[in-house]
Amino acid sequence: MIAKGGYVYIVSNPKRTVLYTGVTSNLYSRATDHKNGRGGTFSSKYVCTDLIYFEFIDDIESAILREKQIKKWKRAWKERLINEFNPSWRDLYNEIENYQ
Repeated sequence: MIAKGGYVYIVSNPKRTVLYTGVTSNLYSRATDHKNGRGGTFSSKYVCTDLIYFEFIDDIESAILREKQIKKWKRAWKERLINEFNPSWRDLYNEIENYQ
């Protein structure tokens, strides 16, 4: 059996007041779900449609652990992570079509 990696990602609402951290094995498909309001209860309620951060991790189990770690962080720590990766906090959705 070949281990498959995963993506840890953060989506936000258009005003960037809400951050949602998730994990997936197919970033483009999951980001499309968020874009179309099918991301889940929390992200749908708070209109978290814009992908502003992601990282790839070689195995899904480690990706899940990383997601849990980030979810526990204070907002300021998440903002620092986003700023290092995506300083303008632009929506990266149109740049990830091949991230599956």
